[in-house]
Amino acid sequence: MFDVAVVGAGISGLVAARSLQEAGYGVVVLEKSRGFGGRCATRRLARMRADHGLRGLTPQGKYSQGLIETLLAQGIVQPWLTEESLFYIAPEGMNAVGKFLAQGLDVHTQQRVSALQFSQEQGWNLEVEGGDAIASSALVMAIPAPQALELLKPLSAILPEDFLPRLQAVTFDPCIAVMAGYPEDKQGEVNFIVQTYENSDVAWMGLDSSKRRQAPQPVFVFHSRASFAQQHLEDEDLQPVGQYLLNCAAKLTLPWLATPEFMQVHRWRYAFPQQPLSETYLSAKPLKLVCCGDWCGGYGVESALQSGLSAATE
Repeated sequence: MFDVAVVGAGISGLVAARSLQEAGYGVVVLEKSRGFGGRCATRRLARMRADHGLRGLTPQGKYSQGLIETLLAQGIVQPWLTEESLFYIAPEGMNAVGKFLAQGLDVHTQQRVSALQFSQEQGWNLEVEGGDAIASSALVMAIPAPQALELLKPLSAILPEDFLPRLQAVTFDPCIAVMAGYPEDKQGEVNFIVQTYENSDVAWMGLDSSKRRQAPQPVFVFHSRASFAQQHLEDEDLQPVGQYLLNCAAKLTLPWLATPEFMQVHRWRYAFPQQPLSETYLSAKPLKLVCCGDWCGGYGVESALQSGLSAATE
């Protein structure tokens, strides 16, 4: 049995796990996807890679400033000055941030928790799809509130009365991300790094290849507006949706954006907290259960870091 099981290997879950392990607890982290870092996500595309989640880090407060300074000292990130802001990005991909935070932790990827049980005698039991169950004395749920809600609903009888309603009140905006690569000879025609739009289904586009060292071709990432993503969130085939967004961008900027050499589309169901929790974490005292994430206490990486560290002290 582990002292603490952490569900979710995003930034919040990883910093909570690191803090707990440094305090001497035996910690295991379970992550349903193949990598670390949550929305600090990077895809491989032909000869390139692209960040289809978090664009970069910005110093929003003392926690994110501290992380940026650490990553700069390690040579993991470098400045990326755009028309929008100064970001700190990882030339090897933003998933490098998650890989760094996961160092030294017992992280099990591709482990989807399907059910939770609790007893006073045995503590927490986590059922894992296609794998062995995990037992722990305490549980940290470092996943989006709607996902935590689904797993914790069956335990409503033993949870504090306001616990599930507070989880249910947290809402997110979705986003559809498109990654597209273009011929090398188009590079000279690009005279911007980032563009944002107010009256288009494309909300943001960035020249992602400008983050890379000696990029062989231009690669763009496009983020949809939340209202557009909501309309297409359940589409089985996202390729037509991605092509539509490229067509929109082509009309706004460069006509050849509509005809990429390659394209991938990703659905972020829980991209941006729209109605976050007011506190930095949600505790189910007297149960040894706490929820954390960027949806606790605000928005973005600063909230994710503060929430994970605060949850660990609980």
